[in-house]
Amino acid sequence: MADYVGAVDQGTTSTRFMIFDHGGNEVARHQLEHQQILPQAGWVEHNPTEIWERTRAVIQTALRTAGLGAGDLAALGVTNQRETAVVWDRRTGHPYYNAIVWQDTRTDRIASALEREGKGDVIRRKAGLPPATYFSAGKIQWILENVDGVREAAERGDAVFGNTDTWLLWNLTGGVDGGVHVTDPTNASRTMLMDLETLGWDDELLSFFGIPRRMLPEIRPSSNPDFYGVTRASGPLAGEVPLAGDLGDQQAATVGQVCFEPGTAKNTYGTGNFLLLNTGTELVRSRNGLLTTVCYQFGANKPVYALEGSIAVTGSAVQWLRDQLGIISGAAQSEALARQVEDNGGVYFVPAFSGLFAPYWRSDARGAIVGLSRYNTNAHLARATLESICYQTKDVVGAMEQDSGVVLDVLRVDGGVTANELCMQLQADILGVPVSRPVVAETTALGAAYAAGLAVGFWKSTDDLKRNWHEDRRWEPQWNDEQRERGYAGWRKAVTRTLDWVDVD
Repeated sequence: MADYVGAVDQGTTSTRFMIFDHGGNEVARHQLEHQQILPQAGWVEHNPTEIWERTRAVIQTALRTAGLGAGDLAALGVTNQRETAVVWDRRTGHPYYNAIVWQDTRTDRIASALEREGKGDVIRRKAGLPPATYFSAGKIQWILENVDGVREAAERGDAVFGNTDTWLLWNLTGGVDGGVHVTDPTNASRTMLMDLETLGWDDELLSFFGIPRRMLPEIRPSSNPDFYGVTRASGPLAGEVPLAGDLGDQQAATVGQVCFEPGTAKNTYGTGNFLLLNTGTELVRSRNGLLTTVCYQFGANKPVYALEGSIAVTGSAVQWLRDQLGIISGAAQSEALARQVEDNGGVYFVPAFSGLFAPYWRSDARGAIVGLSRYNTNAHLARATLESICYQTKDVVGAMEQDSGVVLDVLRVDGGVTANELCMQLQADILGVPVSRPVVAETTALGAAYAAGLAVGFWKSTDDLKRNWHEDRRWEPQWNDEQRERGYAGWRKAVTRTLDWVDVD
């Protein structure tokens, strides 16, 4: 058998390809950013063709750097930004419109109308999600209603939809020349169109958005022993490699963190933050603003579910300091700047650029920096930015404990922001529990590789994967209870200042 497994990690700001060995160790990687298209306030788009070109490039470069070819890969997995919607012509392979990104808020009127019409409770019951701009269905409806010719093409079966996993799987397996139109339950569960119990597209939910069923991909297991297909020799791998794993990015990170037992949880720090708690084969419905979602489905086994707290803006708030304000030259500088002060100086920053996600779900909210005096400096703002990442996580952890009754004794963390050691110390201080980072911090790609490798027998069982997990660093809380309570009270007060800023019909 080949010695390695590959994973495409198609994220919000970049696409990477990583290669892992049997021990779950990184062998090679290459990563390229893609353009963030911002046509107007609240709109966020990507060019799907650019994403596919970047995917081709990172695969080829990583393989070349490692001196490997397609024959060295036992399987390939895909993981992706989940709710970002692509609609394209299956005959030509051309997108009808840019991908509408999960952060985009143009569909706020669609979401509000669903609530007014009493459809929100049906969506919550069947899909486990609140009507929100975050999810894919409203984006598909917007394209159908606003891009000339798409509605007619969809009715003919020419216009098809997918999140970016489906777009890449279709292209990797041949595109217009026999590409497979598939997704997995973790991605399908982010659309507002899939019934969580049946793992099938639901006609009533489709009718709410006016979406023809024939637009939608086939739903197959996240780890698929029958494969989704094989890569084409004419593609970036230049050989036939089984495509056997597909997981939305946050579920992939949960698998990469080997959170296979009910009650285990991980938090991924990327563009946004995403905390998932494995609830096993039990479907737990949230009463506190969390999402019920599919965690993974391996082969013919029952699906495993999770509670998720999704936070829109965390790492991208640090990018905002760099790109829009210019007070840092790179993300790493945020730590050095924030260390210049001992506390936030009374400043709180709530980065509700796209409204507030879990547990608030307020599309009318917008970002606010509060508590400023002439005493404050850019160092206080940098520290407040890091604290905002941690306070938003505390909001979600509190809701999760209320829903599940599970009190965390440790939080497993991964993603780019975990390289910021001050931020991770603040997270332990604000939560009051230890924070643990694994040796392989890029667990999203690793989880996709695990799903693909399990499908082809590269790894025999999840026990193999558990043996691969090793802790790299642990942060213990240093704040006392009074500091923690005072800080969180200030945060909750700051959150109230962001509400009712945008009028939503």
